[in-house]
This record gives sequence, C-alpha cells and structure tokens, in this order.
Amino acid sequence: MGWWISDLMQDPTINGKVWVVSWIVWVITSICLHELSHGWAAIKLGDDTPIITGHMTWNPMVHMGMPSIILFVLLGIAWGMMPINPSKLRGRYAESIVAIAGPLMNVLIAFVALIGLIIWVPLCQGQISSGITIADPLATNMQSFLAVGAMLNILLFVFNMLPLPPLDGSRILMNLSPGYTRFVISDTGRWIMLGGFVLLFFIFGAFIFIFSRFVVMGLAEFAWAIFFSGTDTPGVDLFPF
Repeated sequence: MGWWISDLMQDPTINGKVWVVSWIVWVITSICLHELSHGWAAIKLGDDTPIITGHMTWNPMVHMGMPSIILFVLLGIAWGMMPINPSKLRGRYAESIVAIAGPLMNVLIAFVALIGLIIWVPLCQGQISSGITIADPLATNMQSFLAVGAMLNILLFVFNMLPLPPLDGSRILMNLSPGYTRFVISDTGRWIMLGGFVLLFFIFGAFIFIFSRFVVMGLAEFAWAIFFSGTDTPGVDLFPF
C-alpha cells in the first residue's frame, strides 16, 4: 500500500482520476457542512461561540485545520472541529441536539447524492425521456461521483455515531447518561476508550466502508426497482465500481 492517490490511480477496477476528484470534493464539502450543522444548532440553542471564534464560514481551512489537512493529503482521511460552550446552551438535552446535528447533515447529503444517482442513471439511458441520453465518459463519471458522495456520507454518519470519544456518538451518550460520563472521564475509561477508538479506526474501518457501500447500494437498487420496474432495461448496475 502506497500513497492513497497513487493507489486509486493504479486501481484497475475504478477510474482513478474520477475517484480522487470525487473523494476530495465530497470529503471537504461533507466536513464543512457537518461542522456548520453543529454551529447552526449551537447558535439556535443560545451559544454564540461558533460566531465569536469565526467558525461559521465555508472556509475548509477553518474547519479542518492544518493537522487534518496534512493527514488528508497523506492518507485521504480528515476531520473537522466546531467550538461550542456547553454552559451557554439552553435545554437539558441541548448538547445531544448539537452533537447529532452533524451526523444528520451527513444523512441529508447522502440522501441528496442518492436521489441524484437514482435519477442520473435512467436519465443517461433515455428511460426518463427517450429524447435524452448521456454517453460516457460523462455518464459513468457522474455516476461514480454521486455514488462516492452517498457512500462516504453514510460512512461518516455510522462512524460519528459510535459512542467513542471524540466522536459525536460519545457526546450524545454523555449528555444522556451520567454513568457513561463518569466512566469516560475515569482513568480506566480513558484508556479503554482510546484503545477502542484506535482498534475501530485501524481494524474495523474497512468494515464500516463495506457496510456503507452495501447500505447505499441496497437503497439505490430498492428505489430503482420501485420507480423503474416497468422499464425494458434489466439489471442496471448503479455502482460503477
């Protein structure tokens, strides 16, 4: 295994250039919208910290920071940050609401990309309008772009909802369960959570990726079967990779 970009470019099963561009665009866009969703929720619940710190911006450098940018260049993975002040939030479950806002944005992005994928494929094949067909490479390239976007955001949702610090799932559970909070901040809990996060990231990350592709592919094919079951085109592959 080498540099992630060169690995994708040399993979014979995919269009490497399209994958690299799609991954860069979707990762940066998804992280920015994820973090802005945290900020919008916090502001709505009374915390102006995202505004004061200058994080309510579309600038990915602000959300990702230099360490995340460097890791993204090297490994193709990144993260974002949205500062909030829990003491300013209104409501018993305000922290949970702010925490879940980011993953829910990933679900929304995945839904939009999935709808685009479901419409794009029959559009290219002339099944929406017989007078309109779209040929390769645009047809397959856009299909790959939309599929990557849907899959990546399902992956981000699943990953962020896991109850391991510093993921959003842990913030939600800490807000809901005092017992979990006591365990997390204990010496034993810190080591267990750190070990769990490392194990998850390096060992089970590939399984989350496969699961995300399976979910998106299943949803896309289910919608295809409902809306285009009467067409003459059998067995359309919505995923060109």
